[in-house]
Amino acid sequence: MSECLFCQIVEKKISAKLVQEDEHTLAFDDINPQAPVHTLVIPKRHVSALQDLGMGDDLLLARLLISCTKVAALKGVRESGYRLVANTGRDAGQTVSHLHFHVLGGRHMAWPPG
Repeated sequence: MSECLFCQIVEKKISAKLVQEDEHTLAFDDINPQAPVHTLVIPKRHVSALQDLGMGDDLLLARLLISCTKVAALKGVRESGYRLVANTGRDAGQTVSHLHFHVLGGRHMAWPPG
């Protein structure tokens, strides 16, 4: 989807500070960080949101989560702790219609969120 911001990052039409990349996923730092570590992990294939995944996407979801754990290690927050967030839909705060996980860390996280 050429109009999708994250697809354009995957296609290298828009630059981003890449953190991790493999055949199926891409991770890059958020341009508006909400924590000292704030990295987005996306599938390279366009998927609008979590609810658009089906039973055949179990491997993709596993790869996304594994990429999140790799990002946490690369960013030095694996041991201290990190939060994964997937905003899904307008009311949840999803601003880009391309599935993405936020890897947040580097500070104490309050509970409840939001």
